[in-house]
Amino acid sequence: MADLKYYDVIFKPLMTEKSMSLLEEQTYSFYVHPKATKVQIKEAVERLFNNVTVEKVNTMHTHPKKRQRRGAKAGETVRRKKAIVKLTPGSSPIEYFEGI
Repeated sequence: MADLKYYDVIFKPLMTEKSMSLLEEQTYSFYVHPKATKVQIKEAVERLFNNVTVEKVNTMHTHPKKRQRRGAKAGETVRRKKAIVKLTPGSSPIEYFEGI
């Protein structure tokens, strides 16, 4: 397990059409630290946002895509880890996503 503090686990929220449609079901998406576990992600969300209880956490790694660069060198996009967090039905919504 990675030795991470709860404020180091979540990088930023993920804002896509699909993640915005899931807000009605109290499901939120975040980019997280690549070595963070589901337990650490759950703890980070519950400690960073008030009156929030996490029911389930799903994680996935995004693999880099090859990109052609100028010259002889080829590059690739950033490797990231995403987390989809579902809150319990009695939990209050995360205020950061309100009004979006």
